[in-house]
Amino acid sequence: MRILLVEDEKLLAETVRRGLANEGFVVEVVHDGVSGLWAATENPYDVILLDLMLPLKNGYDVLKEMRERKIWTPVMMLTAKDGEYDQTDAFDLGADDYLTKPFSFLVLVARLRALIRRGAPERPVVMTVGTLRMDPMTRSVSRGDSPISLTAREYGLLQFLMRRHDQVVSKAEILDNVWDPAFEGGDNVVEVYIGYLRRKIDVPFNVATVSTVRGMGYLLTADRAPAA
Repeated sequence: MRILLVEDEKLLAETVRRGLANEGFVVEVVHDGVSGLWAATENPYDVILLDLMLPLKNGYDVLKEMRERKIWTPVMMLTAKDGEYDQTDAFDLGADDYLTKPFSFLVLVARLRALIRRGAPERPVVMTVGTLRMDPMTRSVSRGDSPISLTAREYGLLQFLMRRHDQVVSKAEILDNVWDPAFEGGDNVVEVYIGYLRRKIDVPFNVATVSTVRGMGYLLTADRAPAA
């Protein structure tokens, strides 16, 4: 399993490299964004660990250019920043996971193995589920020809549901992928935002695409008529 680590903190990079090597990973390390983009373009990797704040070219730009070049290698962002917009922006540009420093090495390894199991299927730039359409490059959402205005959190939630459409996702999965890792509130916040989302993407159009699966979580499907 081959990993590219793009990290400018050299002591941290070496610590992570040694730890991953002990777990059986082959790790290549570069310390700036330009070198990271070149390595990601020229060599095959199972996962790329990409720091956000890098010299020469930041992690956002590296990720954006990778996806524009149709390089679909799974990317985990590593950053000391933990605001919701940082996380949402990373997912918008095509990140697959996000880990805030300082992080648990055991959690890092577990998430890396999960990304490797999932692999790197090609992803369309624009996502569609039925008449629902999301364009991550312009951060726009529409139902048919009607634009839909969402908050940053609602957008992140919808994007996760669209990526996992026709699959039941639990509250825990949603919290892990949409909310900040430092969030300490209860999982009822997911119910609240699912409600917000329904009132924007379903109710005005007389469809029911976000459903609750009792005891399991939530499911996004193509357009269905609401229950009587």
